[in-house]
Amino acid sequence: MQARTRNPAVVLPGITQPVLDLLKVARDGGVPGHTLELVHLRASQINGCGYCVDAGARSARKAGESEERLFAVAAWREAPYFTDAERAALALTEAATRLSDRADPVPDEVWDEAARHYDERGLAALTLMIGVTNLFNRFNVTTRQPAGAADW
Repeated sequence: MQARTRNPAVVLPGITQPVLDLLKVARDGGVPGHTLELVHLRASQINGCGYCVDAGARSARKAGESEERLFAVAAWREAPYFTDAERAALALTEAATRLSDRADPVPDEVWDEAARHYDERGLAALTLMIGVTNLFNRFNVTTRQPAGAADW
C-alpha cells in the first residue's frame, strides 16, 4: 500500500505536539500503561488502521506485553489472558469506537463495569486514550498510511 499523502500531523506540524500532549495526559491518568496499550491496539484493529495496529503492537511489546496477549486482543472475550479490569477497558473501547453500531452506543452496563475498576480520573484517561486513538486512526486510514511507516 502506498500513502495518498504524508500524514496530516507531518503536513500540519502544529498538530503533533498537542496530540502528543493529550497522550501524555491520558498516560498520567492512573490507568496502567499496558492497559492503555491494549486499548490503543483494539480501537486500531476495529478501525482497520494498519499503521496503528503495527505501531501499537510494537509499542505494547516494548512495554512488556506478551505475544499471546497481543495475538488475543481481537478475541479478548474468549481469551483467558486478560484481567477483569482490562476486559472492562476493552469493552469500553469497543463501544466508544463503534458509536454508530447501536442506538445506545455506550450502554450503562459497559460504563458501569468500567467504573467498577477505574475511578473518575481513570475513566477520563481511558476515554481520552480511546478518542486520541480514533483520531490517529482517522488520519492514517484516510491518507492510507502503510504499516511500518515512520512519518510521526
